[in-house]
Amino acid sequence: MPVIVQKYGGSSLADAEMIKNVARRVAVCHDADNQVVAVVSAMGDTTDRLIELAAQVSDRPEPRELDVLLSTGELKSCALLAMALHSSGYQVISLSGSQAGIQTDTSFGMARIAGLDPERIMRELRAGNIVVVAGFQGITDGLDITTLGRGASDITAIALAAGLGAARCEVYTDVDGIYTADPRVVPSARKLAEIGYQDMLELASYGAKMHPRSIELAAWYKVPVLVASSTQNTLGTLIHDLALSNSDHTGDGAMEVS
Repeated sequence: MPVIVQKYGGSSLADAEMIKNVARRVAVCHDADNQVVAVVSAMGDTTDRLIELAAQVSDRPEPRELDVLLSTGELKSCALLAMALHSSGYQVISLSGSQAGIQTDTSFGMARIAGLDPERIMRELRAGNIVVVAGFQGITDGLDITTLGRGASDITAIALAAGLGAARCEVYTDVDGIYTADPRVVPSARKLAEIGYQDMLELASYGAKMHPRSIELAAWYKVPVLVASSTQNTLGTLIHDLALSNSDHTGDGAMEVS
């Protein structure tokens, strides 16, 4: 069965009902004979609230401890989504970034993925489990928890898709695709059916709904990425290599390009 990596942003997981909605979408993908890995961000504005809380107890929070604190937001989403799926009768397991084999350097707050050991995820998929992974985080060689920077659950999802040889990575968010411009500012903006990696990287650099580092990673490993709405059943935008119909540049040990 093909592996599909799905990523859900914080706005798609803002409350219990929205988490249940995400669980239904994950279940539909699983029921279509796919092996599903769901990567989740922290609920709503959880990360902002944790940063504010840290500021209340320290004028200058120590970076290592701040990463430990911030990583708990994704763990909360991860566990709750797994609970919702389990209550619907699905085999599911939640994994932290470290349990998922995401290895990073020691740049707390803006760590880069140095390697990936996908064996635990592959073992869980072979056992028939849906795997829910906490995005935005990893672990150093010294077993310290790190975070990858704001909005970096996209990076987690793309790295896992590359390392698992996934058929595609699906990024679900509060918009229904990639537009030629911000439709809230430019009413005539068009939604794109597809876009190449380089053009998407340029849009992402100007604030489009993808982390620029995730697009660099997708381009390097030729991971097709679908960006679509988490609440509407509408066609999204496919980000891929327009010059290639198939890819063979995937494999274990995915890491970020410099």
